[in-house]
Parts: sequence; C-alpha cells; structure tokens
Amino acid sequence: MKLKPFWLSALALSALSASVATFSFAQPAVPATRLETVKKRGKLICGVNALLPGFGFLDSSGKYSGFDIDFCKAVAAAVFGDASKVDFVSLTAAVRFTAIQSGEVDVVFRNSTMTSSRDGEVGVDFGPVNFYDGQGVMVGVKSAVKRINDLAGATICTNQGTTTEQNINDFFRQRKQQIKVVTYQDFDKVMAAFDQERCDAVTTDSSGLASRKALSANPDAYRILGEIISKEPLAPFVAQNDSRWRDVVSWVVYATIYAEELNIGSRNLESLKSSPDPVVRRFLGLEGNSGKGLGLNNDFAVSVIRAVGNYREIFDRNLGPKTKLNLPRRLNAGYLQGGLLYAPPIR
Repeated sequence: MKLKPFWLSALALSALSASVATFSFAQPAVPATRLETVKKRGKLICGVNALLPGFGFLDSSGKYSGFDIDFCKAVAAAVFGDASKVDFVSLTAAVRFTAIQSGEVDVVFRNSTMTSSRDGEVGVDFGPVNFYDGQGVMVGVKSAVKRINDLAGATICTNQGTTTEQNINDFFRQRKQQIKVVTYQDFDKVMAAFDQERCDAVTTDSSGLASRKALSANPDAYRILGEIISKEPLAPFVAQNDSRWRDVVSWVVYATIYAEELNIGSRNLESLKSSPDPVVRRFLGLEGNSGKGLGLNNDFAVSVIRAVGNYREIFDRNLGPKTKLNLPRRLNAGYLQGGLLYAPPIR
C-alpha cells in the first residue's frame, strides 16, 4: 500500500493548524499602567522635597506640608476620593529622576524645572507647569555685593542635580567672568556652608531663597538680590510613555487652575451642585463623561477641590500673604489677572 506523505495526512494538517493558531493568537502580556498599579495598591506614592518650607517640608512630628504636598493629596483625592491615601517619599534633587525611572514613586511634585534635556533624555514626562519661578542669588546682609555681576571671582554654593549650577555658570560665562561653584546634596548643607562663610553667595529658585530667608532663625542676616537670571517652569513628572497616568496628573493640576477661574472653591463647592451653568455642571461631573475617559470618576474635580481647594487656596495657604513667605502671585496668577496660568476646559 502506498502511504500518503506525512505533511498531507489529516493528522498532520490538524496539528499544523493548531500550531499556527497558537502562534497567531498568543499575545504578550500588556504591562499595567501606573494608574492601574496605583489603584490596585490602594494608595499613591509621591516623591517630594522634605527640606523646603512652603513647598515640601517634613516637620519634627513627621507631618508633611507645603504647596507640592497639596498637589500630591489632590492626585490621591482624584484617584481614590480620599486625599489621605498617599505616602510621601523624601527625595533629594540628585535622585528624584532615578526614583521615577525605578518605579519607587508614582509621581514627583518637587520644585523641578521642565527642560528639553530632562524631557528628552532622562526618561520622564512632565505634566503642566504649576509654578513659574526664576533663579536668584542671596548674599549676607553685610556683603558689599549689589548686583550679581559683583560676584565675579567669588565662590557660590548651590545644590547638586539641579539646573541652578548650569544657570549661574552660563551667566558669568556670557560675561567672560570666572566664578567657583560648590555644590552640596541638599540645600540645608548649602545654607550651612554659607553661614560658615565657605561661600560668598547662594543661588537657587527665587521662591526657595525667599523660603530660606523667611523661615531662618535670623531673616535679617540675608539679602536677596533683585535680579532673576533664568526661567524656571516647575512641573510634576511621571515615568515616560504612560500617557494615561500623565493625563491623570495633568488634569488634576488643570482642575485646580480651572476651578479658580470659575470661582469654584472648597467653601462654595457643595452649593454649586444646583447651578444651572453647563460649564460648572461639567466641571462638577454632573454632566458629561470627562472623568470616565481618564479612568477616574466623573466628579474627580469635586474630590480635588473638596480636599485641597482651588489653585488660589493652595497658593495662599502655603505661600501667600498670611504666611511667612508672603510671595506675590505675579506669573502664577490666572491669565485673566495677567498671569500665565491657563487651564484647558473640562468637557
């Protein structure tokens, strides 16, 4: 009897078909988005500064407070409806990007400047700017220095892993002048070196200088020079290539800005739920599905404002006229007041 070739037998064809089907339809596991990871964990892990009063500060009782801390709470409120579901991780400037890359933290709110090299090379994606700043210089009150130019040949201290070192070097390089820059791991060490007269001046974001001066044991011992030498748009950041998670962080920031524009705050939030205004109703999640598209509840903005207030409330509570920092809004006012803050509509 003449046998059929193996590859034409019914059994072989069946086995081949099964093999092809398995090859064609078996898909690699899709990694969970950070939003899914955060929800499954049941809490947010937020990287912050612990040494900058007004922005991120850990007091002796173990409580975190500050402008950036409130934005961490806002993200937790949006995801969980509960601002307390957040753990804070203190990060130095030198390790903040590594902490995101390694997955140690979910998001960083830590007075960090958005730059092209950081956005393109470091492996992070930035959210919206939530504080517009600029670099300044501080000297001792008895110093003869009147302008930054007067520091040619001087020693200037700042902290490691920041844009400030490059900015101050660029300033003097453009003027063909030499300085010596000494860096330390955190700004506590910078100020200690300054107080011990190991440097002639210190430099960082002007808001950071204002914080250090206002909350020092002797504020009158320091003088902040009037010049600003750089643009420092400060923004939160997340791991690169996770657009869903970046969207969540971005729209939380936008919600605080948009709420101020709409005159929605923590005090009138509940009363506005009966508003006939369609713009207000969409912001409150009473109409539309803006939250659902982000993977959140439609009233996520309500949870944010209930927890921390609108942008003005956050700013005033931590940095405003009733605080020791007493910072003016300036560029951090809404666009209707001549500032740079502008949020896309929630709709």
